[in-house]
Amino acid sequence: MSELFCTLPDGTPVHRWTLERAGVRVRVLSYGGIVQSVEVPDRDGRTADVVLGFPGLEGYLEHPEPYLGALVGRYANRIAGGRFSLDGRSYALPVNDGPNCLHGGGRGFDKRVWEAEPAADGVRLRRVSDDGEEGFPGRLEVSATYSLDASGALRIAYEAVTDAPTVVNLTNHTYWNLGGSGPTRGHELRLAASRFTPVDADLIPTGELRDVSGSRFDFRAAREVGSGYDHNFVLDKGLTGAAEEVAELHDPASGRVLTVATTEPGLQLYTADHLAAPFAPGEGVALETQHFPDSPNRPEFPGTVLRPGEVFGSETVYGFSTR
Repeated sequence: MSELFCTLPDGTPVHRWTLERAGVRVRVLSYGGIVQSVEVPDRDGRTADVVLGFPGLEGYLEHPEPYLGALVGRYANRIAGGRFSLDGRSYALPVNDGPNCLHGGGRGFDKRVWEAEPAADGVRLRRVSDDGEEGFPGRLEVSATYSLDASGALRIAYEAVTDAPTVVNLTNHTYWNLGGSGPTRGHELRLAASRFTPVDADLIPTGELRDVSGSRFDFRAAREVGSGYDHNFVLDKGLTGAAEEVAELHDPASGRVLTVATTEPGLQLYTADHLAAPFAPGEGVALETQHFPDSPNRPEFPGTVLRPGEVFGSETVYGFSTR
């Protein structure tokens, strides 16, 4: 079901799509591909919204930097110095995170209105990212399909094609709070990742793939998520053709459980330590499935180059249950 949500100051309409199945209700905006809300029951059957969002578009326009619920691209995460080279040519990108380009630049996919159309049990968003948009080469035709399966799991499937060599890394930047409100420090996290990518002072990977054993980065057995994380974890499964479960987030108080399955080789854990009003630091946990940060400058990392004739594909599935 779709409805007119609002109009932008320039008169562009923004629509909201509501998906409902198996006791789960998800609302998606055509602006930024934003997951505005996800309503699921707790162990006692009481329903709450378990993601951070704003009731109106004004909140997203006034507070763009947290990327609440947004579809992020053309390149999710950071590119060092806002520069990369491809096929012997250097490209300069907007610098919007200290010295780096973050989440596609100053006006990435999260700040664009997408064309929306019905899809099986969901909605398909489409847009064309023109050659040179935010400095990236190639005309990119991209789609993201949000759907609920028979169990109520939220599936996000991405596809893209290009007319010239480019780099692509897409993710969803939802902040999860399985209690519905309050701090998430007590949520328990399990991650199928034996390594992570250490970062420098600007949060750029050093290139090392470090073993998590004996460190605060070891979530192979579930434990409290805590705080102080904005790091990419190297998923043990690697890049796969089908989504495989890699993470579980559990709120002991409500009993709600979120599972994450993905085709992607990495997952960025962000504990939202820098969230500002109207939210509080640590009020959400972002689990961003993606390729590694700064991969265009790290040939040893899984590649993010897309060439004409190829199809970029990625899928992430968020499952909901209680215990």
